[in-house]
Amino acid sequence: MRPDVLNPLFAESGSLKGVGPGLARPLEKLGLNRIRDLAYHLPDRFVLRRAVGNLDEAGLGEQIVIALTPRDYKQAAGRGPFRVMAEDAVGNYVALTYFGRASYTGKKQLPLGEKRWVAGKLEQFGQTWQMVHPDHVSEESGGMIGQLNEPVYPLSDGMTQGRLQGLVHQALAQLPLLPEWIEPGLAAKMDWPRWHEALPLAHKAQNVLARDRLAYDELLANSLALMLVRTSNRNRQGTPLVGDGRIRAKLNLPFALTGAQTRSIAEIEGDVAQGAPMLRLLQGDVGSGKTAVALHAMLIAVEAGCQAALLAPTEILARQHAETLTRMAVGTDVTITLLTGRDKGKARESILMGLIDGSIDICVGTHAIFQDSVSYRNLGLVVIDEQHRFGVGQRLMLTQKAKRTPHCLAMTATPIPRTLTLAQYGEMDVSRLDEMPPGRQAIDTRVIALERLGDVVDGVGRHVEKGAQAYWVCPMVRELETEDIAAAEARYAALRERFGDTVVMVHGQMRPEAKDAAMEQFSRGEAKVLVATTVIEVGVDVPNATLMVIEQAERFGLAQLHQLRGRVGRGSQQSTCLLLRGEALSETGRERLALMRETQDGFRLAEEDLRLRGGGELLGTRQSGDTPFKVADFEQIARLLPMAHDDARLLMERDGGLSSPRGEAARLLLYLFERDWGVQLLRGG
Repeated sequence: MRPDVLNPLFAESGSLKGVGPGLARPLEKLGLNRIRDLAYHLPDRFVLRRAVGNLDEAGLGEQIVIALTPRDYKQAAGRGPFRVMAEDAVGNYVALTYFGRASYTGKKQLPLGEKRWVAGKLEQFGQTWQMVHPDHVSEESGGMIGQLNEPVYPLSDGMTQGRLQGLVHQALAQLPLLPEWIEPGLAAKMDWPRWHEALPLAHKAQNVLARDRLAYDELLANSLALMLVRTSNRNRQGTPLVGDGRIRAKLNLPFALTGAQTRSIAEIEGDVAQGAPMLRLLQGDVGSGKTAVALHAMLIAVEAGCQAALLAPTEILARQHAETLTRMAVGTDVTITLLTGRDKGKARESILMGLIDGSIDICVGTHAIFQDSVSYRNLGLVVIDEQHRFGVGQRLMLTQKAKRTPHCLAMTATPIPRTLTLAQYGEMDVSRLDEMPPGRQAIDTRVIALERLGDVVDGVGRHVEKGAQAYWVCPMVRELETEDIAAAEARYAALRERFGDTVVMVHGQMRPEAKDAAMEQFSRGEAKVLVATTVIEVGVDVPNATLMVIEQAERFGLAQLHQLRGRVGRGSQQSTCLLLRGEALSETGRERLALMRETQDGFRLAEEDLRLRGGGELLGTRQSGDTPFKVADFEQIARLLPMAHDDARLLMERDGGLSSPRGEAARLLLYLFERDWGVQLLRGG
């Protein structure tokens, strides 16, 4: 149960004064459903204004506060602007300009002959000074004190800065006094304000100390929760799995294992032989051979008389894994089956019976393999592919599927910087596949201006005529009226007009059956061009596809571009990746695309992606490898996370854990940042 002292923070935003049906939707779009969400909705930036006595003291383009007296109204013909001609203290005139419906507001706020304090940006129109839509108008100078340093918040349609500021102010007024959870010596050394002081300060100005304090709180909550998971896991009773090698000796893989694969298998073998369940993350770049390592791990479980399950995030990926594992395990007599949500009737019943009686050794599937109706005779190992798509809570569900907690091997092909690995997988031991199998060819990567689109389409035509296949990736499913973004549906229509029914499409909004049918056509070679969104980012394996076109590549994160590029180069033929860039390319965007040409080392790209995004610049439609944090930015994660990790360990090992006075405060912190799954793992938590 959440401690009572926090309940006011988790009350709905609708309980605040002024929140009616009209504001409910904008608040929901922003994720501001509770008082706590508003309190932590920190400003993007601040508008700094200077109070001036007259216009001569101000500079063009400057944000100012000034006393003005309206002298005349001027309404332009037709739908032209409405101007209030106002005079400063020494006789200078400025036009306060309003457009559309705002004209009524301007006339009401600025009666002729009555002095008003006005805040806005001083600009020039012809030979006249002007302020377009002044930000604030007040009858008294005191009403402008809070506007000299004004927060600017992220908004959604239907929400204004003024309304959101008012709601945040109400939320901050409800902050309770909470005990300190940061180690006292550290808090004093960093000169951080207390929690209930830091939140209001972060909304008032660019207060680095307050922002760092709040970011540290979030990082400490995450570190502590992951540490609790790790501690709880070590205290659980697992089944030691000791394989005798008889099944693995029958494997006849068409390639030799790399040193990194051999090392990772040995680490896994050592873990599963222990009484405590394994919790290990296998990080491997695209094409580094994670599936072969996972197969060895699952065969150890089968040799030890247990079953293994592999969980994939999508049905396409699950089906592909089942086919790959079956092909690899030919001659071993191991029974591998696929179970998805689409399996019905007698076929499903047969699979369920095989899992119960143990005749199925390895089960591959989507989350359906952990539904209540699915039981295992003796589940010893679970492999989770593309771990970043499953939360810690979903991992904890696995404990319900076996008499003893099964060992868990999580895998990800998304390169993650070492700092973020600690942030997202701090409860796990980590194995890295940092070698590529011999003979894997480098992918020829080129950056091409979008204006050469016609040449690229012609190139796709020549590529297909030679019998090869191609991917064409777009940032979105369909275009929005407000943004000029390449959309898969429009590109699909254009390419299909050119190449006919050899073009198919896959995106996340399609029905699973339609997606699978399109992928089947492409996998069998019946379709030559696959137009897609990033749904193909992981797992799709078509060796004959040797060309990848990524439209508006500057809109993707580096790690995501690397993932998409990894869909080609999977066969013996030379492969090419074309990065089509738009006209508006920032210096950072240019550097990112240059890095894609320069290296194919996913781990290096991940580190560079973190460096380039350290200042908070978001260039992609979705930044692959995004953090699980809402308050801490990338720079703060890199700087403060190691400190938070050490502080969490200190609390658990020296300061009495969550049962100590500081631990009781830390328990509040876990609930505050909704890491209470860490608390639930404690007996009586």
